[in-house]
Amino acid sequence: MHQIEPYHRWLNLYDSSLDERSPFYGKEYNYDLYSENIYGYYIDPGWDFMGSETLYIKVLYVDYDEGFCVIELIGEWNDAINNDIMHFKRNIIEEFELEGINKYILIGENLMNFHGSDDSYYEEWFEEVGDGWIACVNFRDFVVSEMNNYGIDMYLNMGGSLELQNWRTLSPSRFYLLVSQLIQRRLS
Repeated sequence: MHQIEPYHRWLNLYDSSLDERSPFYGKEYNYDLYSENIYGYYIDPGWDFMGSETLYIKVLYVDYDEGFCVIELIGEWNDAINNDIMHFKRNIIEEFELEGINKYILIGENLMNFHGSDDSYYEEWFEEVGDGWIACVNFRDFVVSEMNNYGIDMYLNMGGSLELQNWRTLSPSRFYLLVSQLIQRRLS
């Protein structure tokens, strides 16, 4: 897992450690030291700890004017043992909500598993986005299936047209527009 790096092509456009409104403002990265791990497997130092021992993230891009945020995930989303959604919601999402963000794009290509519990934090998040949305892009089929088993698909948009293998070729704004159009079609 140490070879899986967070997407870095947009780093010249946005860096969460330089964004005063980001929960990771001021973080310093040591790319010579692999200290964080998931189940004993070291991960790239570019990933950010958000309170969970099994789920790490990277805020790839935030546009405060448009009100959207792109977050990449790695590891195991485990609500049953670690209550990962609580950590994610309280430590990351609520910080961005205070800044007016109400549209979230979650990249799940490196999300290896999901263990559910109840849906209360998802429901709370869904209600708080108001006219916004939460999109799960490139989540693995078995992760989507497991999330559906817990009714989380009522709150997060996932699967189908949100399998976007070419997202890395797009600028953040074009990626957002594409996802936004796909979400609007689903809502129509």
